[in-house]
Amino acid sequence: MNRKTKKTVYKAVKETIFYLFVTGLIGAMLLPVYFIISLSFLSTREAYRYPLPLVPALQTKFEMTHGERGYLLSVYDRVEKDYQTVLDTSELEKMEVYIKSQLGTSISQEEIQAEMDRLDDSGEDSIFFTKPRNLLYNYDTFFKVTRDAVPALIRSLEIAALTILISITIGGLAGYAFARYIFKGKDALKFSVLFVRMFPGVAIALPMVIILAKANLYDEPLGLSLIYSVGAIGLTIWITASIFMGIPESLEQAAQVFGATKFQAFMRITFPLALPGLAASAMYTFLGAWNETVGAIILTQFKPTFSVVVYQTLLGASGQVNLAAAGGIAMALPAVFFTFFIRRYINQMWGGVTV
Repeated sequence: MNRKTKKTVYKAVKETIFYLFVTGLIGAMLLPVYFIISLSFLSTREAYRYPLPLVPALQTKFEMTHGERGYLLSVYDRVEKDYQTVLDTSELEKMEVYIKSQLGTSISQEEIQAEMDRLDDSGEDSIFFTKPRNLLYNYDTFFKVTRDAVPALIRSLEIAALTILISITIGGLAGYAFARYIFKGKDALKFSVLFVRMFPGVAIALPMVIILAKANLYDEPLGLSLIYSVGAIGLTIWITASIFMGIPESLEQAAQVFGATKFQAFMRITFPLALPGLAASAMYTFLGAWNETVGAIILTQFKPTFSVVVYQTLLGASGQVNLAAAGGIAMALPAVFFTFFIRRYINQMWGGVTV
């Protein structure tokens, strides 16, 4: 093997190792995401089986025989690969509730009665039947049984929108001032805006309870938005200041030469060019306000945010981790949609192509 061939083989081995490492890293990051998504679709009975099924069943297989108390219902277990008895009763309502709540399968009392009649008329020891799974049962149940879930979802969207509005307005203007003007103490002041982010959120939230209560903003969306904006404004200033510094001031001056006012020059020239930075700031602000839980627990009582509702469900839903998983996925979707919506501006800021 000559020297050139050795270099080619060595380069191929390095590339293979690199791609295997990247693939493994991506798989390690996506595995928990897949796990929580899969768990959100599992029935309660599946969610507490070991080993945990990685793929939810699309249908439920039943076996019905005569039992001591009425009719003996068995369910096919994918782990044991056999039917396991789950219920012995003649009460239609009890059987319907169990099938829906524990197996996540939609079935009516009329359908159950029809299967009982088929067993009695067949003269056989048992009959088998299959019903499709309702894969969205956990999501439907979460919003039905969880206290204040839908209002909390709307309230969280309102809080996130207000936080973005406050932080972008104040932080964007401050970032523009840091980028365009020279004044005494500029560097120290720019550094100090991040000082508040050095403190834990719970440390800031505790004294804020008294301040918000005196301002009649405790347990109100606006009060939470103001608290969330405190940390978001500092980050927005740093992002937007860097963006504005990258936009030549000569562009604004040129627009003013042709008759535009300073405000018009900003809105028509600088603002469109700064949209990627503003979009990035809005994304970080939205994610911070949307996912904040500790501060929301302290600063709310009767009007919780959606993150608090999911947190309370996780703590209080004994035997219902699949419902908490469904709530977690429902909480993640707005953040995913928001990030997807502003992706074109993020790509521009990172040098990508506008899509």
